Amino acid sequence: MQLHYWWWIVAVGLGVLELLTGTFYLLVLALACAAGGLAAWAGLGLPLQLLVTAVVAVSGWLLLRRRNPWRGSVAADADPNVLLDIGERLQVEAWGADRQARVQYRGATWTVELDPAQPAEAARPGAFVISRVVGNRLIVRSAA
Repeated sequence: MQLHYWWWIVAVGLGVLELLTGTFYLLVLALACAAGGLAAWAGLGLPLQLLVTAVVAVSGWLLLRRRNPWRGSVAADADPNVLLDIGERLQVEAWGADRQARVQYRGATWTVELDPAQPAEAARPGAFVISRVVGNRLIVRSAA
């Protein structure tokens, strides 16, 4: 069997694995192997086939890295697309000395904690907005 067939067999195998895993990195590898198969079909030697495959793979990975929509995004505990409570308002009646309070929110009693970025003067009764959820604590900031 000629060498270019092996390249394409590996490319198809990586494409199937890509469908099972859902990452685009295996798709880039599959495309790189297909490029290696084209280089073999064009009659290039094995070192050039490997070079073509490596160049396509590295270029594809760099493109994916640069276009990654999750890079530099907010943490999951502060992402309103992950936690629907973020951005919701609640009422705090009294704060403790430790910048924490207990409030009723969505039919349950929650521990709320003043966001560390907020000044200590912000710990007074009033309306607050949930900025993060850490475990079973709501981290809030002043709504004003």
